[in-house]
Amino acid sequence: MKNATTKDRHDRLETSRIAFWMISAFHDNPLLPFFRNPYRLLQAAGLKPGQTVLEVGCGPGFFTIPAARIVGEKGMVYALDINPLAIRRVTGKIQKQAISNVKPMLANAADTALPEESVDIAFLFGLPRIAGGRENLFAEMHRVLKPGAILVLEKRRTSEEKLTRDMEQKGFAYKEKCGGILKFTKSYSRTTPLP
Repeated sequence: MKNATTKDRHDRLETSRIAFWMISAFHDNPLLPFFRNPYRLLQAAGLKPGQTVLEVGCGPGFFTIPAARIVGEKGMVYALDINPLAIRRVTGKIQKQAISNVKPMLANAADTALPEESVDIAFLFGLPRIAGGRENLFAEMHRVLKPGAILVLEKRRTSEEKLTRDMEQKGFAYKEKCGGILKFTKSYSRTTPLP
């Protein structure tokens, strides 16, 4: 039994390494910003100087460095990922560029350990699957976002109408659409009972 468990862990780790390598090959491609400009996407998402930002699923840091530059020295970016390889890559990038307003966090997005109502804006770009499930993730986003704060999602396969209905049930009000991203506002505090 112990060998099967060790093998399962090894297989999961190897799958994680391969997945991270594929994501990195795509995101670290120097041509990608010409087709998917991270500064333009983050500004459309609403990032501004001085904000506290949560990047969910930072991967190799394609959005991390631009987010840090947008929020500036008075802002903070929490770059969160469940993959240790992602956190190592982001840590290396911020050290190389002497960026001090990014805190890489190895954590599940459904349990960030961030203080309640401490984040101005959270964004989730390019996450097809979420460890711990979407329900727990959105409950945690609701917990860490300040009242009136913004949650930004990339529109995926789900229809905009269905996504909006789902988000309203989780305590977020539709704000606007900017290109392929949807912005939601935290619509009530944690002490207000869910509908």
